[in-house]
Order: sequence, then C-alpha cells, then structure tokens
Amino acid sequence: MKTICLYFEIHQVIHLKRYRFFDIGTDHYYYDAFENERSISEIAERSYMPALETMLQMIRDNGKFFKVSFSLSGVGIEQLEIHAPQVLEKLQELNNTGCVEFLAEPYSHGLASLANEDSFKLEVKRQAQKIKEYFGQTPKVLRNSSLIYSDDIGLLASQMGFKAMLTEGAKHVLGWKSPHYVYNCALDPKLKLLLRDVNLSDDISLRFSNSDWEGYPLFADTYMDRIAALPEEEQVIGIFMNLSALGIEQPLSSNILEFLRALPACAKQRGVTFSTPTEICLKMKSVGSLDVPDTLSWMDEERDVSTWLGNPMQREAFDKLYSIADRVRIANDPRINQDWDYLQASNNFRFMSTKPSHAGQDRGMYTSAFDAFTNYMNILGDFINRVNSLYPAEIDNDELNGLLTTIRNQGEEIEMKEKEIIRLQAKVEKLELEGDKLRETVEKKSPAKKKAAPAKSDTKDSAHKKASAKKPAVRKTVKTSEADKPAAGKTE
Repeated sequence: MKTICLYFEIHQVIHLKRYRFFDIGTDHYYYDAFENERSISEIAERSYMPALETMLQMIRDNGKFFKVSFSLSGVGIEQLEIHAPQVLEKLQELNNTGCVEFLAEPYSHGLASLANEDSFKLEVKRQAQKIKEYFGQTPKVLRNSSLIYSDDIGLLASQMGFKAMLTEGAKHVLGWKSPHYVYNCALDPKLKLLLRDVNLSDDISLRFSNSDWEGYPLFADTYMDRIAALPEEEQVIGIFMNLSALGIEQPLSSNILEFLRALPACAKQRGVTFSTPTEICLKMKSVGSLDVPDTLSWMDEERDVSTWLGNPMQREAFDKLYSIADRVRIANDPRINQDWDYLQASNNFRFMSTKPSHAGQDRGMYTSAFDAFTNYMNILGDFINRVNSLYPAEIDNDELNGLLTTIRNQGEEIEMKEKEIIRLQAKVEKLELEGDKLRETVEKKSPAKKKAAPAKSDTKDSAHKKASAKKPAVRKTVKTSEADKPAAGKTE
C-alpha cells in the first residue's frame, strides 16, 4: 500500500541591519528588529495560521487518517515566541491529536554539519530539547538544514542515535533508482533514509499558481491519480516543503489550501495512506544503501551546497565564521551564543550567491551579492573581536586543542554517568516494585497468623495462672510443717 510522508519546515530569516565598518567596536546589536517583527507577523497571518488550522481540520474530518510532520529551527521558535506565539499554540493543538511528528534539525538552521561536528551535534541537541519542551516529543528522525546530506553526515546522525534522516531524491545521486523506497546510509545501515520526490513536491511549493506551467491548474484528484499510478512496489512518496509555501510562495488566492484539504479524501478513494517518518521506518525495511560521497541539498537545479558556498566571497565568510566555532563553544556566553545562532543561519550566505536560481533570489535590503558580503563581514569582524575578548586569540592552537580535548572527554564522561544513573534508577524502580508486590503477599497471609496467636497466648496465660495458684499452697504447707517442728521436739 502506498503511503505519503508529508513534511513541512518552519524557519524564520533573521534580518541583519545596515552595519558599517566604523560601527565595529561600538555597536554590538546587529539586527533589524522592525523588519524581523514585520516579516514574521506577516508570514504568521498569511501562511502559518491558516495552513495549520486547515491541517487541524483535516485531521478532525478524516478520523486521524491524515498525518503530517514538522521541524522547527530553534531560531524560528525564538522568533515565534516573541512575535507570534499563536503559531506555537496551534502547533501544540495539532500535536494533541496524535497525528503529528516533530523532527530534529540544527538550532540555527545553519551549515555547521559542513564545518564543525561538535557544533552541529550541540545545535541538534539544543533544538531537540526545545521540541521536547513544547511538544513532549523526543525527535527520532533528523532533518538537516535544507535537507543537506552526505555519507559522513549520515554516519554522524546515526552515532547521535537517530533512526532516520530526510534528504533530497536528487537525480545525480539516485541514477536509475526511484525515490519511492526506504534506503539506508552507506556508512551505517542502521540509519534509514527517506527521500523527497522532487517533482511532486515542487508542483505544490513552486508551480501551483503558475499559469504558464503545463500542469496548471493542478487538482487534488489529478495529483493523487499520479501517485496511485506509480508502480505497485514504489510505496513511499515523500512530499517535503517549507510551510511558507502555503500562503507566501503560493498565495491563498490560488486556492492552495482547498487543494490541500481535498487530498485525504482523494487518497482514501485510491487506497493511499498518510504516515509520519517514524511510522514508515518501523513498518518498512531498507531496499539498499544510497551512496552520497558529495554533499547534496534541496536547493536549486544542482541540488548541492553551491547556493551557500559557490563563490569566493561565500567561502571566505564561511571559513572565517567557523574558524571561531570552538572558541564560541568554550566561552559559552549567553549573548555570544545567541549572536552565533543568528549569524550561522544559511540565508546569510544565500544573500551572497551570484548564481541564477529558478526559484528567484530575494536579497532583502541588499543591492548585490557584494553588498551582502560587505555588511556581513563588518558584523562578523565585530563579533570575532567580542569572542576574542572572552577567549584571547593569543592562546596557541596546541593549548586550545588540549582544552577542547579535556572538555570533550569530560562531556563524554558526564554522558556515560548520566546513562549509568538512568540505568540504576530503572533498577531501583524495579526493585521497589518487587518489594511492593512482596509486601502485598505478606499482608495477605498475615491475618491468619494474627488470629492463631491470641489463642496460643490465652493458653499460656491460663497455664501460668494455674501454676501461680498452686505455688502459694506449697509455700503454706512448708511453713506449717516448719512451725510444727518445735512442738514435736518438746513432746519428745
């Protein structure tokens, strides 16, 4: 039976303000607060809220037949907390239906997986804690920023304990293979891979309202016919996109939500179901490994990382940013950590791109890629100075590496002890449960003994009384005989 894995990503771009060279050292606030509030409020009103309300109604109308999954960057959650808490409340309402799964992803929606493993693992852990805090779920599936994936990243994800990852069903990786199967990481078969169907996903997120597209207008029954017509053995259809596609990229006036609302009924008529990523991983086995030696993503025609690292400006900014990753982690200053999250966000590097994009390029306030690069490097210069003031650059690499090794070893030791504590707590709970059962058994048997005990006690008491009664008579007899002795003597 075919099943659809429907996934939406929620992330919010953090807009930087115009920051000039002469601001370095004097101004440590880098953001356009007004634009950040305006943009997220607009997206929440035009996209997130109507889309989430539609999905909630779809679950109610279809008796939990419809299922969906989301991932939220930590940065996105922070912005929603400040400017649009109603979105988080609606997501919690969706979560209460039991038909929604939340995935893990890097906290910053950045590129740490390409530069620093320790930073990447820490980010994913922080985001997973945020998901646990809001929705009570511990993510079992990882979705990297923009579906970035390679064999090495897959191995790292498996070592972190994830059961699966989402990534792009790119033609240059799949070759003759279909994206409609479950695959596994080439370096660790335990990690399963769920792939995005490029055409079926982009038909909704990129082309739905394009009147020049040959598939326009797209109807739910036609769309579901294409899925049902796939070969019988191709059972997993991954449809992944940004949630903002519903209302921003594809305006509400295009009837995009009416199309979405009609999908469950059309799927049910054709014997197609909906499943979350974890459900698919539990039900279906991998058909084989997927070799991805070079990094891929869901961006642009190339489906690689050239969107962020395709020109010398981007690579220089990227290298300079991650050159201080270890120092930021050691400093562990709250304000530094927040700026670090915001400066890592992948959109900062995308604004510097010089390559053409079929999806269009929105540079925000920047007039060119060089303008974006100059502004970012000015901010990065001030940020690096602040980091160095906490952890001086004069400290040589050997000393830094030694300190990092110590911190890493301590972290591993703490993690092992935490696992041991959890194991011992479970053992204690088991022993307490067995003790409770034993006490219940003893208490059930004890009433019979208590009844027998008084009878035995009464017997002893009566015997003791009889013995006591005899003893005075003996003493009296003895005393009398002793008194009579002198009289007997006199007579003689």
